[in-house]
Amino acid sequence: MRRYFLTPLIIGVTLPQCSQTTTLPAYTTTGQIPLPNGYTRITAQAGSFPEWLRQVKLKSDNTVYLYNGIPKRNQDAHLAILDISVDKKNLQQCADAAIRLYAEYLYGLKQYGKISFKATDGTIMDYQSWREGYRFVLHQNRLQKQKKAPALDTRKSFDQYLETVFSYAGTLSLSRELKKVNDIADIKAGDLFIEGGSPGHAVIVMDVAQNAAGEKIFMLAQSYMPAQDIHILKNPQNGTAWYSTDFGSQLCTPEWVFERNTLRCWN
Repeated sequence: MRRYFLTPLIIGVTLPQCSQTTTLPAYTTTGQIPLPNGYTRITAQAGSFPEWLRQVKLKSDNTVYLYNGIPKRNQDAHLAILDISVDKKNLQQCADAAIRLYAEYLYGLKQYGKISFKATDGTIMDYQSWREGYRFVLHQNRLQKQKKAPALDTRKSFDQYLETVFSYAGTLSLSRELKKVNDIADIKAGDLFIEGGSPGHAVIVMDVAQNAAGEKIFMLAQSYMPAQDIHILKNPQNGTAWYSTDFGSQLCTPEWVFERNTLRCWN
């Protein structure tokens, strides 16, 4: 499926050549990734998105692969890889990774009415309509909701819905849809640092911890362009999976620099 309204696929960009990272991680879920001394994880409410994110399984193969099965050139940006499928299409890129995780959380709870994302043109692409047989069809550069299929509630149909969302949504639409977090101290798992544009990028906060002094640290995950395994980012300043909220005016991740005011949360 072709991706619309998004940044065109960047072809010919050469990333630094790094050796393949194949060391097996010593942990199997994101919630098991070690903390620095003196820090404890923020309590997550039972059944919440932050709790769900801690339970996401990690792959034993610690090599990031692109959607086409080729290892990503830069294998030095991550510490672990989420056990989340990518499919064989170049769709699940940066903002899509956050959408995928949030949608999977809601799908597991059967909260289908809450699974809804806006396309870049503002069209609401809700899963409830999809289940009822409606499809989002491009017509004269605008999406239209049309009854195209019988009502269906299967995992395959949900995956097809996500492919459609990935095709028509992106960093620009998601940055407009999310709510700004004014104080970095309020950061929580599930929030995003996101810059919409062409190109734009997004990373999702996977976990948050705190020490006795109230200082917070957080863990990030991303996909990128082209579509690739969702992976836990390495902090280039300390080599761990953790970033301090005291990062100054810019948050430096291995493949993108975010302004401090780009933190957003789901409505």
